[in-house]
Amino acid sequence: MPDEAPVHPELEHEQGYVSMLYERLDGLRAYAKNRLSRVLLETGGTPQARSERESFTQMYSEDLARYDAAENGLCFGRIDGDGEPRYVGRVGILDEDGDYDTLLLDWRAPLARPFYLATPAAPEGVTRRRHIRSRRRTVTALNDEYLDLDAAQAHDSSGAGGVAGESALLSALNAARTGQMHDIVETIQSEQDAVIRSTHRSVLVVQGGPGTGKTAVALHRAAYLLYTYRQQLEKAGVLIVGPNATFLDYISQVLPSLGETGVLLSTIGDLYPGVRASREDSLSAGELKGALTMVDVLKKAVRDRQDLPKAPIELRFDTYPITLDRKIVTRARGRARSSRRPHNLARPIFVSAAIEALADQLAATLGMNVVDGSNLLSRDDIADMRDEMREDPAIMSALDALWPDLTPQQVLTDLLRSPARLASAAPDLTDAERAVLLRTEGVGFSAADAPLLDELAELLGVDDAAERERAQRRWRAQIADAQGALDILTGSAPQDLEDEMDPEILMAYDLIDASQLAERQELGRHQTTAERAAGDRTWTYGHVIVDEAQELSEMAWRMLMRRIPNRWMTLVGDTAQTGDPAGSSSWQDVLGPYVAQRWKLTELTVNYRTPSEIMDFAHRVLAEIDPSQTVPRSVRASGHAPWAQRVDTSTVLDEVRRRVAEESGPGLTAVLAGHDHVAELADLRSESVSVLTVKDAKGLEFDSVIIVEPQNLLDESPRGMNDLYVALTRATQRLGIVHARPLPAVLGALDESVVARN
Repeated sequence: MPDEAPVHPELEHEQGYVSMLYERLDGLRAYAKNRLSRVLLETGGTPQARSERESFTQMYSEDLARYDAAENGLCFGRIDGDGEPRYVGRVGILDEDGDYDTLLLDWRAPLARPFYLATPAAPEGVTRRRHIRSRRRTVTALNDEYLDLDAAQAHDSSGAGGVAGESALLSALNAARTGQMHDIVETIQSEQDAVIRSTHRSVLVVQGGPGTGKTAVALHRAAYLLYTYRQQLEKAGVLIVGPNATFLDYISQVLPSLGETGVLLSTIGDLYPGVRASREDSLSAGELKGALTMVDVLKKAVRDRQDLPKAPIELRFDTYPITLDRKIVTRARGRARSSRRPHNLARPIFVSAAIEALADQLAATLGMNVVDGSNLLSRDDIADMRDEMREDPAIMSALDALWPDLTPQQVLTDLLRSPARLASAAPDLTDAERAVLLRTEGVGFSAADAPLLDELAELLGVDDAAERERAQRRWRAQIADAQGALDILTGSAPQDLEDEMDPEILMAYDLIDASQLAERQELGRHQTTAERAAGDRTWTYGHVIVDEAQELSEMAWRMLMRRIPNRWMTLVGDTAQTGDPAGSSSWQDVLGPYVAQRWKLTELTVNYRTPSEIMDFAHRVLAEIDPSQTVPRSVRASGHAPWAQRVDTSTVLDEVRRRVAEESGPGLTAVLAGHDHVAELADLRSESVSVLTVKDAKGLEFDSVIIVEPQNLLDESPRGMNDLYVALTRATQRLGIVHARPLPAVLGALDESVVARN
C-alpha cells in the first residue's frame, strides 16, 4: 500500500475557520427563511406594497437558493500577504457581530482576483496561495503554493512540503466524469479569468480549441456578470444557448453551484415559446432552412395568404344581396398593406375597408332617391349597418378566407406540406430543393424550424386584444373562486358556535377578502425572471451567452439578435469544430451584419481536457481543416496511447461491444458513430455508457471514447472532417477506433502505429 499523504499541520486550524463559516451560512439561511415566511403571510395594501412584497419574495427566495448552492465547497481558497489572510469561496460572508469585516470573499469580488492571477513573477502582494479541499463540511486537504521564493525555501527546509501550484487543477482534470459538468471556480486559470471578468460591452468572441474550457468560462462569466451588474441583469435576465438538450442537462448544475438560479438555458430549437423541437431534419433541409433566402420565402408565403377572390362572392345581408368582388378586395388589401403593419395587425384595416365598401354598396341600393339621386340614409344609419355587418357570420367568414388571422405554426405547416404553396413562395429554389423542404408525414417542428417560426411571428404580428380580455376574465374567475372558498368557510361555521364565540376572535373571512385571497395565490405562484422570459417571445435580455456559436445558421442569428438589442453578448466556439452545414467558419461573416467591427476576439490556448497522446493525432485533422488555427496545448498526458482495431465488416458491432466491456470502470464511456451504427448499438446504453452521434456529443466529455468507422463520419456530412475532429477530442483519458473500412488518410499514422498491438 502506498504511504498516505502527510496531514497538513494547519488542517485543524482551517477546519475551525471553515466550521465557523458554515455557522454563519446557517444563520443567513435561517434569516432568509424567516423573512420569506413573513412576506408570504402579508396581504392587502396598496399596489406599491404588493409590488414590494413580490420583490422581497423574489429576493429571499434567490438568497435561499444561493446559500443552498454554496453548501458544498463553501470555502476553497486563502491568500496570504500583507495584512490578514483573505479567504475565498462561493459566496461572500460578513462578520455581522463586529465591524462587518469580510469573513469570506465571493470569488467574483475584485479582492479575490489575486487568487487566480498571482504568479511568482507578478505576485500582486500574495506570498502564499492555499487551496482548501473539503467534502461536505469537513476539510480534507490543504495545498500551498508559495509565490515568494524566500518563503518557499523556508517552508521546504522545515520539511512540511513544497510548491503545489497545479495539484488542485490536475486532481480535477484526472477525476472520473459523472455525467454532470462541475464548476471550475477553484481552479480558474489566468487566461480564463481574463475572459470571465472582461469589461467589453459589445460582442465578446471566445475562440478556443477542444478542452480549453470555453463552456466553463462562459458559465462562470454569466455568474460574474450577475454579481457585478446584479441590478441590471436580474430584471432583464441572462440567456444561455447551447447546442442540444443533452448538453444543457450536462451543464445544468454549474450555475446553481455558483449561486445563480435565475438564468434561462435553451437550445435554438426550444427558444420559440410553446414549441419544442421534436423532428430531425436532413442535413440538406437544415441547410436550406438556415439560409437568409428563407426570409423572402416567408414574406411571400404570408402575402400569398392575403388572397383575391377568383370570382365575385355573392352574399346576403338582412335579406338584401351584396357582392364582394375583386375590386373591393383589391382596394381593401392595398389599404391594409400600405399601413406596413404585420399581417394580423393589418387585418382590422382590411376588414374595415371591405365592410365600408360593402356598406356603401348596400346603402346605394337601399337609400337611393329616385327623384334627385341623393342617398336617404344618414351617416349614423350607414355606421349601424357596418357594425351589424361585423357581426354577420357569412360576411366575416368570407373576409376571413381572404385575409385570415394566422399563427406562425399554421403558416409554416401549410407551406411545408403544400407543393403549390412552396412553389409560389420559393420560385428561386430548384425543384430538388423544394422537394427536400416538403414535409409529407409526421407532426411537430425541427430545431431549424424555430427561427422560421420566429421570423413569421415578426411578419404576422399578434393582435393581443383578445388575450388581454381573456386575462381579465381569468382574474375575475380567480376572484370568484376565492369568494366561493370564503363563502364555504362562512357557511361551515356552526351558527350556535358563532353565537357563542368571543367577538374578539376573528375567523379567516374576517381577515381577508376575495381579491386579497386571489392575489395571495398569485404571489405563491411567483415566477422568476427566467420563467417569465421563457414564455415571452418578445423578451429582451440583458446579456446572451452562446455556446458552440459556430453552429448557428443565419436564420438562427436573426432570431437571437431580436432578443438582445443592446448586443451585449459572449460567444464561445471553435470554427474548426463547425459540423452543421448551415453553420459558420468566419466570425466576421456572422457578426458583421449586426455589429460591423464592434466585436472583440479573444482566444483560449490551453487544452485541459484532451491528453497529449490524443491531441498528437487530432492536430493532424485540425491542419486539414484550417492550417491557420491555433493548436491548443495539452497540459497533461494520460499514459494511454490511442488504439485502432480493424476487423471484418460483419464483426464491427461485436468488436465495439467487446471493447466497451473492456473500458468499463470508473467514469463514463462514449461510443461515437454514424446514424446507422448509433441505432444498431443502442443496447449498449447505460448509466456509464452513451451511444451518440457526433452532433449530440458536442460540448460533452467522457473518460473513454470509442469511434466507430471514422470514414462514415466523413461521408455523412459535407463538414465530416470537422465532425471527426470533434469526435477525437471528447476523451479525457482513453481513445480507441474500431473500423472495417480503411481509416481516413489523416489517421493513417494511427493505424500503422498501434494496430499491431491489438
